[in-house]
Order: sequence, then C-alpha cells, then structure tokens
Amino acid sequence: MSDYDVLVVGAGAAGLYAALCIPSHLSVGLITKDTVSESASDWAQGGIAAAIAPDDSPQLHIEDTLRAGAGLCDRSAVELMTQQAGDCIAALVDMGVAFDRTQGQLAMTLEAAHSRRRVLHAADTTGRAIVAILGQQVLQRPNIQILNQTFALDLWLAEGKCSGVIALHQGAVRRLSSRAVVLATGGGGQVFSNTTNPALSTGDGVAMAWRAGARLQDLEFVQFHPTALDKAGAPRFLISEAVRGEGAHLVDDAGRRFAYNYHPQGELAPRDIVSRAIVSHLQQRDGSRVWLDLRPIATDRIRHRFPNIIAVCRRWGIDPLSEPIPVSPAAHYWMGGIHTGLNSETSLQNLYAVGETANTGVHGANRLASNSLLECLVFGAQLQHISLSPEATSPSTFPSALEPCSSPLSTEARHQKLQEIRRQLPQMMWTSAGIIRYQSAMEETLAQVEQWRQAMSQLRPQLPGQLDEQRLETAAVKAVQLWAETRNLLDIATLILRSAAFRQESRGGHYRSDFPHPDPAWQAHTVVESETMGRSPVDASRLSPPVQL
Repeated sequence: MSDYDVLVVGAGAAGLYAALCIPSHLSVGLITKDTVSESASDWAQGGIAAAIAPDDSPQLHIEDTLRAGAGLCDRSAVELMTQQAGDCIAALVDMGVAFDRTQGQLAMTLEAAHSRRRVLHAADTTGRAIVAILGQQVLQRPNIQILNQTFALDLWLAEGKCSGVIALHQGAVRRLSSRAVVLATGGGGQVFSNTTNPALSTGDGVAMAWRAGARLQDLEFVQFHPTALDKAGAPRFLISEAVRGEGAHLVDDAGRRFAYNYHPQGELAPRDIVSRAIVSHLQQRDGSRVWLDLRPIATDRIRHRFPNIIAVCRRWGIDPLSEPIPVSPAAHYWMGGIHTGLNSETSLQNLYAVGETANTGVHGANRLASNSLLECLVFGAQLQHISLSPEATSPSTFPSALEPCSSPLSTEARHQKLQEIRRQLPQMMWTSAGIIRYQSAMEETLAQVEQWRQAMSQLRPQLPGQLDEQRLETAAVKAVQLWAETRNLLDIATLILRSAAFRQESRGGHYRSDFPHPDPAWQAHTVVESETMGRSPVDASRLSPPVQL
C-alpha cells in the first residue's frame, strides 16, 4: 500500500493550491525543500493578472497573452486560464488574501504589454500574501501532511508508471510511495549567475522528469527581468514591473529615457525587449549604468505601493524616494518545462506538473507579466480532477543514483570540485545562454557541461551501501544535497543549451545574435524526450524538427 495517495513536490503557490484542490478524501504528502514559506512565489512582487474590471474581459486578456507569447501559446490553455481567473481570485479573497482596494473595490495596476489595468496586488509583496494564506489553509487540512526540509532526488518508477519519489527525508534516503506525484518545484534560475530566483531554484522537477522519461517542451525560452537591483554585495532583488507601470522612468547616466530608442512603448515594452535594450545601451556606453527612477511617482503613492522595495533598497544604502535605483537584467522565469495537458497531466502516467515547472502552453515564447501566479492557481485547481490508478506493485530493489562508487578523490576534493562547478556553471550559462546567445558560445559551454556531467559519478558522496532508511550524519546529508542539486543544474543547463542551439531564430525570450529575427518556419515547439526512458542517468535527448503549427 502506498504511503500517500498523492505526493506534491514543492510548496510555492502552485504546490500549495494544488494540495488544497486535491479531493479531501485523498491523503496528500506535501514535500518542501525548505519550509512552506520559502519559494519563488513568496518573492513575487508585482501581482496576479485577472480580467475582472468592468472595462476588461477574458477575451482582451487572451489577446494580450497570445501577443506576448510570440506565436507559441496554446490557445486552449490560455482560454482556460483567463476564463477561470475570476473564480480563483474570488477563492483567494474568501480565504482572506488582503488585496489592495480603492474605495472598497479591488485595486488594479498596469503592467507591461497589458491593454488594461488588470493586475491585482497586495502592496509589493503579493506572492507572500498569497502563499501565507495558502500555507495557513494547508495546515488546517487533516488530509495533508507537510514534509519539511525534504529533498526529492528522483522519481520512483514501477511498471512504467510514476509511483512516488526517492527523497532525502529526516536524514535518510527514503522511498516515498504514492499513487500520483505532482511536481511543483519552481524554476531553475540558479543555473544563471544573475537571477532573481531564490537559492532553492535549481530546476529539480524538470531534471527529475527528464531522467524519468517525461516529455519536456520549449526549454530555450527563459525570461530575463529587466530591472533587478544592481548593487555590489546585494542579491539580485527584483524591482517589480509594477513600478514602471505606476510611472517610474528607466534612465541612463545622463538621465535619458533611452528605452524609447528601442520600442515605442519605452519602459512598458515586453520584458525581453526592455532587457535587450538595456544590454545594447550598456554595450554602446562602456562603463555606464542604468537606473530606475521612482521620483516621477508621487511620494505617498510609492510608500503605499512599494514599501518592501523601499525597505530592501534602503538596507543597501539606496533611498528610492530621493535617488534612482541602479538596475540590470537578471534571469527571472522559465517558460519551458514539463509538457502538460489541460488537467496538468504529463506524458508519464501518474505524473502531474504545475507552476513554473510545467509547460502548460499559456506563456508561449514570452510570459505576459503577472500571468504566472494566475497559472499556478488555475492549473493547480485542475488537480480536483486528478485520476488515480490502482496501486502499483513496487519493485523489490531500491534504485538510487547515489549507489556506492569507487573514486580516487577524497571527500574534501569532491566537495571542492562540486563547489567549483557551482561557481563556474552559472557564469558560463549567463555569458553563452543569457539575454543574447550565439552558436559558438553555446557549443563551448555545452562541451564543458558534458564533461562535468560525465564526472558526476566520481563526485558522488561516500555513503553506506544500503541507503534505504539508514540515517545519515548531517555532513553526509549536506553532501548528498550539494551533489544532487549540482546534477540537476548540469542537466537543465544541457537541456537549455541544446534547445537554444537547435532553435535558429529569435523569438520571445530566446534571442540569437546570429539569427536575430523570427522565422515563420520555426513557429513550432521544441520537444525534448529521453531516449533511455526511465533510466538514470540520461545522456542523450531528442529534439523534434520544427513543425508548422
């Protein structure tokens, strides 16, 4: 008998809402790498898009989303998301999410590429407000058990179906069985040196799904947010797009609003265009900086709407009320992921995916601002329709990528090498597969990544021969997680590089200087499938040829 009916891996907005929407008669295990409140959703500032204002409509929201997606959105998924938006907002309000209001009505703001003011917000900590309420709701559900500080290492396969996960739980590598698994592990921003993502965003769900043989899609499409705090020693703290929606100006050292040189909408052009505008402008003016000036916004308005941004900037010696904020682009959101259908199902039986881990089709080649939280809720809600198969017969052996290995390297040498990879990989990915890409740089990085991947078997930590249920010392637990996260980062780096090198055009978040224009022949999805289904490690992938949609 399975430990749980459903295992949900990840406790951001997508995982929490999915857990709440799974029928209450089913037992749910909610796995979180850290704690329930630590996720990229918790960092989301701008808000959640929903066409609920009198002058708005789902149809207008659909049109804006399709336009931003650059020809690669799945219209049926976009329609589902926009049409269910009102119900999801109503559910959040009923739970107690305190969205900002104006004269008693839900307040709306404008963000880039939206044709209407349709972004709801809770000051500038909308994600935190939503996740906090969802977390409270989860804690009240008797059918949901939270497994804090549990790290999923791989999917557990039995009889060709997903039957749970192999996880680092309570100091031991354990098999947690279930009749279905929902991956909601977020993105993989830590594969880039400049990212707004938290440290736990190491692409775990996508990497696990690939190794298990699930279909992935559009992995080359990464959204780079144009305005992250650029201060020596400070994290790449995201300065919300809502700041520009409220009237902030993007300026250079001379105070010029240069974004209008690159697009008629200036600061409110789509994110990929604004990010490339910043990079191009800086390349033309070596040594210069770019700044986000909030002073055109009324002071009281800034204090009301962006208290967290003010607080973080002041912590780093910058007062947005009296001086501009130094900014630069950073990796923010991964449009690609595990391919899913309208009910969040994947190509692997009993496996589902929601949130940034999934590729639902709503974002296409470029995500429309504030659609991500809405996507988490709408497709998380689809888990109310989850279909569970009968109990699978689990194999008697305990498969694990952490099987003992003989290596001439000492424990210290292994640790140092893994740390070296963790330092070098993000910088190489930022240079070769960041905002501006070209073939030779990607091929060079891919060759190095493949060398590192081949070496990973020799870098596995020294562990006992029989892992199942055997408690490990704290140092060994940390060593396992470091090795496993590094393996995941190398896997997703490979997937991004191969997909980006394959797509010989520029579209949405994917820009190649050697193919700088969109090509109608490439208005198709990049599909990645494992060639060694269900085996680990996977050393090859297959990318589909472009097919005209």
